[in-house]
Order: sequence, then C-alpha cells, then structure tokens
Amino acid sequence: MGQYEDNALWADIIPIPQDDGGPNALATIAYTDEYSEAMSYLRAVMAKNEKSDRVLSLTEHIITMNPAHYTVWLYRADVLGALNRDPAKELAWLNEISLKHLKNYQIWHHRQTIMSQFSTLPPGELSFLSRMLAKDAKNYHVWSYRQWLVARFSLWSTSPSSTELDFVENLLMVDLRNNSAWNHRWFVVFGNPEYTSVPSDTSQREIDFAKSKIREAPQNQSPWNYLKGVLRKNGLGMEALGDFAEEFAGEGREVRSSHALDFLAEMWSQGGEEDKRKAERALSLLADTYDPIRKNYWDYRKRLLATGQA
Repeated sequence: MGQYEDNALWADIIPIPQDDGGPNALATIAYTDEYSEAMSYLRAVMAKNEKSDRVLSLTEHIITMNPAHYTVWLYRADVLGALNRDPAKELAWLNEISLKHLKNYQIWHHRQTIMSQFSTLPPGELSFLSRMLAKDAKNYHVWSYRQWLVARFSLWSTSPSSTELDFVENLLMVDLRNNSAWNHRWFVVFGNPEYTSVPSDTSQREIDFAKSKIREAPQNQSPWNYLKGVLRKNGLGMEALGDFAEEFAGEGREVRSSHALDFLAEMWSQGGEEDKRKAERALSLLADTYDPIRKNYWDYRKRLLATGQA
C-alpha cells in the first residue's frame, strides 16, 4: 500500500497513473513505486487545479525525489501564490535544496520567481550566494541568477549601497583566472541601462584594474579580453595600450604572453604597411611557437591580413 493511498487526507482523490502508451509500451521508465504514486496524485490535483496545503506538501515530497521536475516547480509556485505564503520561508527551504543540488537550474528559476515578490533585497541573500559560489566558483546558474539580482535591485557599481565590486575583487584575489567573476564585473560596471556613456574615471579604473591583474599573470586571457572590451566600450583604439602590451611581447623582447602578442597583432593590423608586416610576424609566432594548437586560426588571421580584411 502507498503513502497517499493509505492516508485519509487524500481519500477524496482518485490518482491518475502515467500513461506510457498502453500495456505493451516500448520503453517505460523504471520509476520507484514511491515516485509513481506521488506523481499520480499530483496529476489528479493538477487536473482539478487544486491549490492547498496538502498539494504544497506533495510538491515538496516529489522535489526531494526529483528536483529537476520543472512542472512540479511551476505548480508549486502557483500554489504558493494562491495561498499567499511568506516568500521568506520559501527561500529558507530553497537554501537547503540548493546546497544539495548545486547544478539544478529549475531551483534557480523558482528562486527568481519567489524573489520577484520582494521590493527590496532580503538580508542574507548575497551571503547565501557567496556560500553557493564557495562550493563552485563557476556555477553558471548561480552567476546568471546573481546578474538578474543586480538588475532587479539595482546593485550596479554606481549604487552607493552596492558591494558587488568588492565581492568580485575578493573572488579574483582567490582565483584571478575565474572568467565568471570577470564577466560579472563587466556586467556590474558596464551593464547599467542608465549609462548613456561611461564616465572616463570609471573606464580608467577598469583599465588600471585589468592591467594590475595582467602583471600578476600575463598568460591569463581573461584580463586581456576585459581590457579589449573596455577600449571598445569607450571608442578607444588599441594603440592606447600598445606600450603596455609591448612590455609582454614587443618586438625584440621575450614573449611573456601569447595574449599580448595577439593584442599587438590586432593593433598592428590596423596600421600602415610596416605595422602590417609586424602583425604578420606576430601571427606567425603565435602559429608556430606560442599557440600552435590554434595554428589554423592564426593562419586564417594572416590570410585576412593579406587581403586587407583584418
């Protein structure tokens, strides 16, 4: 006998079993009896559009068995709304589930739905996300949710109460190759929709920050990409940082960074004939010596250079 079949609370419900295509179904899924029964009762209450305490408990039971069941999460959100439940209590419950299932994206969609009910950022939310990222600093679902949180509650770098830059800088102190943290920094600084143009002091701060991280690890691609992005965002030519890049890969110098060589090749390709010859030599060095695994790409760049398309 089943947990729900024997429960007087559910005596009025006729369960709806899963239909896999009749008695001779080709490939039925081997669900446990516990899961099959719970889902049969959920189908029945969903068919009646029931929103009640017992349905809320039923969704919790199913989620503990299968936290990736998107339909159950959606119905749970509907039930919570119909019952006018305290969203803070739901967040507390979600925290426990999230820490057990780090890469479950359905959890984060549900959290976003619940968080949308708050007019101000609840205390403890950012510290919880820090706990999540301490377990996996590149968890895509957590970072996506955090970006939504920044936009929802205006946690941009220009906000006096925002601690997002400090948060990112602390992560980069631990691992300056954390490309997720670099991406979040860009979003926090340059993603503000209120920006019509980026203040020059902000851009210079970001350039200086990226340069400092490059000096720590010249072969780290993330700050080089960040540096290019800041230049483009401000309409600045790459020559603005040409001298800096040459410190790590200038002609006649030891090549300390293939990314600096790439930076210089791109910069020189936009110049006159002599610069284009320098760009060709830089691309050859990348193809043959410093990044041969991507030789075909560097050779492609050389062909573009030869045809004036670089």
